[in-house]
Amino acid sequence: MDNLYRKALHLSYFTVGYNILEGLVSVIAGAYAGSIALVGFGLDSFVESLSGLIMIWRFTKHGVISQEEEEEVEKKALRLVGYTFFVLAAYIVYESAKKLYYAEVPDTSLVGIIIAVLSIIIMPMLYLKKVEVGNAIGSRSLLSDAKETLACTFLSVALLLGLGLNYLWGLWQADPIVGIIVALYLVKEGREIVTGDED
Repeated sequence: MDNLYRKALHLSYFTVGYNILEGLVSVIAGAYAGSIALVGFGLDSFVESLSGLIMIWRFTKHGVISQEEEEEVEKKALRLVGYTFFVLAAYIVYESAKKLYYAEVPDTSLVGIIIAVLSIIIMPMLYLKKVEVGNAIGSRSLLSDAKETLACTFLSVALLLGLGLNYLWGLWQADPIVGIIVALYLVKEGREIVTGDED
């Protein structure tokens, strides 16, 4: 069992490390290319790393505190992860609405496309690993964090879709519209986590 908790901690370290790296590269590449979509994606990666940091805090407590205290930490971690869904959703809605209102067309960027494709490959694998470990140790907070990782996959698809449809057919509106759909998913998931209405 301790081995599974170590695995959960390592998955959380990877989540934070990957999202910070992804965020830095995206913001720099987006600023260089003048791509608002890419800068927004990078800032979103920093928000997502919050969930991973909460998981690190939660799993470093395992074996150090009593079983009762650990259950309390699990509940707090679950609520905190739920709140990160709302932060992420608010940010995405703001960025998407701004893009639609000001007609901010996402620029094409080879680096942006590579980042989006990498996330589309890496994030689903990370999601499945978190679900596997979360189910094995009975951690609802890790399972909720996994849902945020899945949301990162959707956002990567949205970025790729937005850049691709704009590049091929000039349909720049696809990026913010998909962003709003993802934000609605995040609000639903966050509400279920915070209120305890999960299936």
